[in-house]
Amino acid sequence: MSQLRTVQVLGGGAGSSAHVVSLAAGLVARGVQVTVCAPAGADRGHDFPATGARFVAVPRRSDPAAVAALRAACADADVVHAHGLHAAVRTGLALSGRSTPLVMTWRARAHTEGARRRLLHLLERRAARAAAVVLGTSSDLVDRARRRGARDARLALAAIPAGPSPATGHDGKARVELGAVGRPLLVSVGALLPHHGFGTLLDAARVWRGLDPVPLLVIVGEGQERAALQRRITEEQLPVLLAGSRDDAVEILAAADLAVLTSGGEPPPTAAHEALRLGVPLVAAMTGGTAELVGGAAELVPPGDAEALARGVVRLLGDRERRERLAAAGLVQAAGWPTEDDTIAHVLSVYDELAQPPTTVRM
Repeated sequence: MSQLRTVQVLGGGAGSSAHVVSLAAGLVARGVQVTVCAPAGADRGHDFPATGARFVAVPRRSDPAAVAALRAACADADVVHAHGLHAAVRTGLALSGRSTPLVMTWRARAHTEGARRRLLHLLERRAARAAAVVLGTSSDLVDRARRRGARDARLALAAIPAGPSPATGHDGKARVELGAVGRPLLVSVGALLPHHGFGTLLDAARVWRGLDPVPLLVIVGEGQERAALQRRITEEQLPVLLAGSRDDAVEILAAADLAVLTSGGEPPPTAAHEALRLGVPLVAAMTGGTAELVGGAAELVPPGDAEALARGVVRLLGDRERRERLAAAGLVQAAGWPTEDDTIAHVLSVYDELAQPPTTVRM
């Protein structure tokens, strides 16, 4: 058989770029010829040539020359794989009139409103219909792709990034520094953005303010909502500390009695991975990506429901055995997450399926 030739198309997102570095290296090691198309400069942050892949710089999505450049780069490909909506739309246009199959990986759902939301809906529909196969990183995204007209939408095997192990532990210094000695420590990690649910988290903090001792909630992260959140914390005298971006975020999480996650989506936040790997009991919003990641190894609550979130936290703080069971279950769940080899093998099986010549039926 001739060598399988693939083109990986990126829009420039950091998460997709890191995934394609891993994917390209694994495919090349299995004898696949790989070309990576991405905006100029993307190879500086992610060394695609070091994987054995050929790197082709193409204009960004706003440049009309991007489609022509992609069309030339994909001329000899057996399968083209676009990572993200914008990359899939451009690539679909570049492959117009050709029989080359297009695979799209859909990793995340954007949060927009008004006219931008209608535009996003149109992009989703175009991308889903252009692809021979859509690989969604959660069942929510698979269902969404089908609603947008995808011919074939499947759940992707998404490798979980390497992270901390239970051996990381903590020596108590983090709790002393944060002021959480003799009181429960709750930790939430994430960018302080409107759709990440930190307002809901502060609503819940008003409830557990009545506990004795009062738990301290530490939020690790920065973002545009910081000033608004700090005003609420000060005005309402909430037991919450905005710790900002920290190099020792993992150590702080390891010291927690509970990890709390109000955001969700696809892919699930890294904090959910780390909490389970560290054996820290997790209370999380029940969104598609997160629910599938944690299985039964977390206390799941409806997203945006401050009362349910507060009840979940209070219930776990009062039930040590339940916390210990969740911590143990988290370690087991993390041990079964897909590896990079699993992801590469799954993607290659999709390529092989699409690259097969059509079967001739003899009468």
